[in-house]
Amino acid sequence: MKMGPGFLIAAAFIGPGTVTTATMAGAQFGYALLWAVIFSVLATIILQEMAARLGVITHKGLAELLNQQFQSPLLKWFVIGLIVAAIGIGNAAYEAGNLTGAAMGLHNLLGGELPLWSLALGAIAALTLANGNTKSLQTVLTILVMLMSLVFIVTFVIADVDYAELFGGMFVPQLPDASILTTIALIGTTVVPYNLFLHASLAAKHKTDSSPHDRLKHIQKDSALAISIGGLVTLAIVSTSAATWFGSSVAPQMDSIAEQLRPLLGDYAPAFFALGLFCAGLTSAITAPLATSYALCGALGKPTDPDSKLFKFIWLSVILFGSALCFLAIKPISIILLAQAANGLLLPLIAVCLLWFCNQANLLGQFRNKLWHNVLGTTVVLTVSGLGFFKLISLF
Repeated sequence: MKMGPGFLIAAAFIGPGTVTTATMAGAQFGYALLWAVIFSVLATIILQEMAARLGVITHKGLAELLNQQFQSPLLKWFVIGLIVAAIGIGNAAYEAGNLTGAAMGLHNLLGGELPLWSLALGAIAALTLANGNTKSLQTVLTILVMLMSLVFIVTFVIADVDYAELFGGMFVPQLPDASILTTIALIGTTVVPYNLFLHASLAAKHKTDSSPHDRLKHIQKDSALAISIGGLVTLAIVSTSAATWFGSSVAPQMDSIAEQLRPLLGDYAPAFFALGLFCAGLTSAITAPLATSYALCGALGKPTDPDSKLFKFIWLSVILFGSALCFLAIKPISIILLAQAANGLLLPLIAVCLLWFCNQANLLGQFRNKLWHNVLGTTVVLTVSGLGFFKLISLF
C-alpha cells in the first residue's frame, strides 16, 4: 500500500515527547499506565479519520470550516480565539521540545553546544518550509523514525518484560499516586491536536481521480495502520522502560534513556538512540509549524496557501519562539513533558468542534458520523476533560 498522510501523522507524534514521556511513565509507574496508551491509539484513529474525512468531502480544513460555520459572531470569535491561542501557544511550546530533542541527539552524536544546535536546527526547519520541498525530506526522516521504532519493538520482544503486569496495565485502568499529569501527557503525546488540523488540510488539498468513497477507504486503512504502529512503539517504550528502571533507585535522565536499548544494541545503543532522537525531533519540528499555519490561517478566514505572507509569518514565528524557549533555564525533559501535557488538556476543545462538524448533514451528507463515531469521540472528550479537571482540583 502506498504510504499516505497517515504515516506523516504518525511520524509527527513519534517525536522526542513520545520517547521522553513514555520512558518516564514506565520508569515511574511501571506498566500501570499502559491503558492510557491503548486509549490514546484508539482515540487518535477515530479523531484523525474524522478530520481526514472532513477534508476529503468538504475540500476544506478544520479551521476553515470553524471560521465559516458559526452563525453567531460572538460565539464564532470566542471559539476561534480559543483555537488560535491553543494551537499557537501549544505548538510553540511543542516546537521547543522538538528542537531540544533533535539538538540533544546531535549533541550526543557530535558534541558541541546544545543552544547552537537548537538554532541550527530551527534554521534548517525554516529553510525547508521556505523552499516548500518538504516531501522528500519528510519521507527520509519518516523512514529513519520508523527504523528507530522497529528497534524499540524488537528490544521490547527480547527485554525482561513482566507480561502479567503488562496485560493488567493495558486492560485495567488505574491511576497511581501522582500519575495524573503523566497520564495526560501520555495521551497528549499521541492524540496531538495540531495533527487534526494538519490531516484535514492535507486531505482537502490532495487531488486524485478516485471517488470520495475510495479515497476514504484508503485514508482509513493508511491512518489505522500508521497510528497503530506508532502506538505499538509507545507501548514498547513504556514496557522496556518499566523493565529497566521501575522499582530501582535510579531514575532515567535524557542522556541515559538509551540504556533501555542496550539489550539489543549493546554499546551502539547511545549512538543509535541519538540518531533516532534527532530524526524524530526534526520531523516534528517541520510538521508542527506547518500545521499551525494551516490552523491559524483557516481560523482567521485567510487563504491556506503556503506561498502567502501570513502563512509563512506564522510558521516562522513558531520556529523562532520555539528556538527562543530552548534558551530558558528549564531542563529539556521538563519542556517536553509540559508541552505534551498541554496538548492533552487542549484536546477536548478541538475534539468538540470536530465532532460537531462531522455530524452536519449539510457538510458531509452520507459521510457524516455514525453513532459509534460519536460515542467514541464523546468518550475521548469526557476522559481527557475528566483527567484535566481532576488535576486542577488536586492543586487546591
